[in-house]
Amino acid sequence: MRKRLVAFLMITICVFFLAGCISIGVGKSKSKVKLTAIIVKHPLTQDVSNMDWLKEAEKKAGVEIEWQEVSSDWEKIKQDLLFSGEIPDLIIGPNAITDAEFAQYPGMFQDLTELIEKHGPNVQQMFQDKPETEVIATQLDGKIYGLPKYQPFGTETATRQFINKQWLDQLGLEVPTTWDELFAVLVAFKENDVNGNGDPNDEIPMDFAPLGMGGFNFFHPTVLLGSVGITITNGGGQGYFVENGVVKNFFIDERAKELITFLHKCWDAGVLTEDILSRDYATYQSVARGNGETANVGFTWGWELSERFGNTLASQYVSLPPLQVSSSSDKQVSWSYDFYGLTYGANMVQMSATAKDKDAAMKFINELYDPIVSMQVLFGSVGSNISDNGEGTYTVLPPEDLGMDPATWKWTTTWGDNGPMYIPDSSQITPSSDLEAIVEQTKPLKAALDGINKEKDVYPEIFIKYSPEDYYVLTQLNSTLMNLSMGAFGKWITEGGMEEEWDAYVQQLESIGITRTIDMMQKYYDEYQENKIDF
Repeated sequence: MRKRLVAFLMITICVFFLAGCISIGVGKSKSKVKLTAIIVKHPLTQDVSNMDWLKEAEKKAGVEIEWQEVSSDWEKIKQDLLFSGEIPDLIIGPNAITDAEFAQYPGMFQDLTELIEKHGPNVQQMFQDKPETEVIATQLDGKIYGLPKYQPFGTETATRQFINKQWLDQLGLEVPTTWDELFAVLVAFKENDVNGNGDPNDEIPMDFAPLGMGGFNFFHPTVLLGSVGITITNGGGQGYFVENGVVKNFFIDERAKELITFLHKCWDAGVLTEDILSRDYATYQSVARGNGETANVGFTWGWELSERFGNTLASQYVSLPPLQVSSSSDKQVSWSYDFYGLTYGANMVQMSATAKDKDAAMKFINELYDPIVSMQVLFGSVGSNISDNGEGTYTVLPPEDLGMDPATWKWTTTWGDNGPMYIPDSSQITPSSDLEAIVEQTKPLKAALDGINKEKDVYPEIFIKYSPEDYYVLTQLNSTLMNLSMGAFGKWITEGGMEEEWDAYVQQLESIGITRTIDMMQKYYDEYQENKIDF
């Protein structure tokens, strides 16, 4: 009996021990991998903890992410991180880390090539369907450090120009077709209480997005360079453009003087707000939305009418075609061609070379490129933002907040265009009403956009890769060039003096190396044209 009792106790202990081992093992298999990540998001975007689609993506990938959310000062934050050598497992945001920085900080970022083969079927599908996305992702040495996006809702330009038609009608004025006519209209807006609120000084005849020292972007007056025959991309950037296959820079182009002269004339006439060069983007947006049914802005640039002016005031405005400089001008007008930047995006997500669990991190990245998840990255969660109509069809819902326009609602609830995604052309999604409205609001620009020679007059920056050495040179030189040229641009608008200072200014830019950067970019542009694949 004693032997049997001992044997029974031993078996019982072993059973409990094995059960404990099994329990521990099961617990381990179900535990989530903890990762750290930064998301560079729009200032309006809610906390990521409120995004149901993101919670589901983390759950499916078996990860739990500690998020750091950045809505401002990313460049400074990024430099501090890169200098420290310690970065989170994942960094997400539009070109949050640039190709130049991959070259500048070798070994800091993970080459994703093998991880994509192991855990990235959705990414592989994007590469297969849209081979240009693999071109965007791949460095000259064949490595992939950052992944792009593809969304089929991109238009050819981000910037449309709007004027308050109600104000024009009130003053008995026609829609302007030239810079001269626009100037006359702006002066009339200034000299009359056109919004009818009894305050003759609160109207802003012309307004544009705040300028930075890094170059130009969307909603800047550089779109007027199309009036002098210059086709810019993405709002102008650092001034580089292509004309009949030749790379140039409008910061040293005589035609840019016409734009600066016009803007200084507007400043002197008081039709630009006094803080045009100093205020932030939020102020720029809020001012255009006026006060109730009282508008403040006469002429401006933006994405879409309701996004720029809000639902209440949008009906007062109309979109305009590109303007001629004067009635005697016979130049072929152009516009900012932004299709590549709007449809694709470079380096939307990257992984640290020291990520805690690279396989798990790649599985999460892969989830973001699932078409259903990607749809929610752009528009928000299925249910609150998107209706699942069954049979693979979806409809983007109107904002729950009826006072909010669709574009703002999107940015408020999800990552929007700032997120990694792949939405196939075959997706059956009825987009938000702002994307449908853009088609109509772009019609006045269509003739100019159609007239652009995409082969010889557009610099396809997103598809061009440079060597690490040339990345370094271009980055250093362009940083110095922008400090001088953007400073001069702002000074000449507000203080004048361009004619007296132009020649010395151009000589200074040439001494810094602007001719060298143009020559380098010409070399890569020519190589791209010779070796490009048809998309």
